[in-house]
Amino acid sequence: MALYTPEYQPNGNEIAVVNTSKGTIRVQLAGADAPIHVGNFVELAQKGFYNNLKFHRYEPGFVIQGGCPNTRELDSDQVRAAAGNPYAGLGTGGPGYHIKEEFTTNPHNSHEDGALAMARSQDPNSAGSQFYFCLGAQHFLDPNYTVFGQAIEGKDVIAQLRVGDVIESIEIEGIEA
Repeated sequence: MALYTPEYQPNGNEIAVVNTSKGTIRVQLAGADAPIHVGNFVELAQKGFYNNLKFHRYEPGFVIQGGCPNTRELDSDQVRAAAGNPYAGLGTGGPGYHIKEEFTTNPHNSHEDGALAMARSQDPNSAGSQFYFCLGAQHFLDPNYTVFGQAIEGKDVIAQLRVGDVIESIEIEGIEA
């Protein structure tokens, strides 16, 4: 699969407003550190890609993960019922392309509590749309996964999220025309 380069060029002021069924999370995006990831995330958010997707993976004390389009047509109960079933396809979907990793070039690639990072498969260049929030510091992930934002409000919301909770929308503030 060819690697996608986003057209959107981050200005460093972007804030993602992640509206969930449990509340709102505000994330300062790291456009200077991970411009490909931020550009990709901004483009997907602006297209409404994340609207009504569900969180499909919850690992207590580790991560809450969402952004898989395979959850779009399922209701929250169906996502909860399918979670952990390897044949359900949750956690395998994406936008139809991959982006280049930036964990080797991001000078601040640190999985702190509330960090926003991109999930991927074994291939370092396989991230697309799935993201996770860290539930506590997870520094062992630093050399292998790209951090592209940090929650500045709503860590209490992140802590409440579980499988089946809904990403109602993601809006981006701070975009320069």
